Amino acid sequence: METLTCRLLPFATADGQHNMAADEALLDSAVGGIASLRFYGWSEPTVSLGYFQPHGLLEKDKRLSRLPFVRRPSGGDAILHHFELTYALALPAGNRWCGPEPWLPRMHGIILDALAGCDVTAQLCTEPSKDRFQGLLCFQHVIAGDVVIGGSKVVGSAQRRRKGATLQHGSILLTVSAFAPLLPGIRELSGHSLAAPPIRVAVTAAFAANTGWDVQPADWTDDEKRRIRELTLTRYTQDAWNRKR
Repeated sequence: METLTCRLLPFATADGQHNMAADEALLDSAVGGIASLRFYGWSEPTVSLGYFQPHGLLEKDKRLSRLPFVRRPSGGDAILHHFELTYALALPAGNRWCGPEPWLPRMHGIILDALAGCDVTAQLCTEPSKDRFQGLLCFQHVIAGDVVIGGSKVVGSAQRRRKGATLQHGSILLTVSAFAPLLPGIRELSGHSLAAPPIRVAVTAAFAANTGWDVQPADWTDDEKRRIRELTLTRYTQDAWNRKR
């Protein structure tokens, strides 16, 4: 049986425009047959809007309206990227990359296993919140399959597909932010203060164990670096994209 290979790209911290351009570049590479997993941080507190969200919603929250924002290529609700760890998984088209269940719950199950290895007990939500459409932030809304601790969401993800390939990216909320004080993180809910590096290691190990794939550290290709620069300049820094709704 063929062993599939997935690149593990180096952790990096960057602004929102670069991060979203990098994720879209991963989707382009997945269309070309390359699977990738990466973890990253944000150089300053930033809001990422879901593809279909009106940017004017930010004006309803005085804290969030002061922050830089970028529009994601994926749907879903806005995420405040502050004290959190973001992951991105890009997979080519084809049944061999699909696995036994859809990737949203599967990746959340992998993160559950990783958190358990860090002595944090979490669950997959089976009872969606009743106020599904209240508030603009993703972590205000709990839907089936989200990772929760005591009913509060600590992991949420979104997807974008292109020519059968999949980009899935999501946020692991480590601790509460002053810009969203009503959203507790893993530290407040579990009593465990987890830093990003051990979570990255744990999720990578759980991912490899779950998939059986060969997860190989690798760097961006020169073509990907050029594509990231292009997307940053022509899309993610442009009002025509970020304020398109």
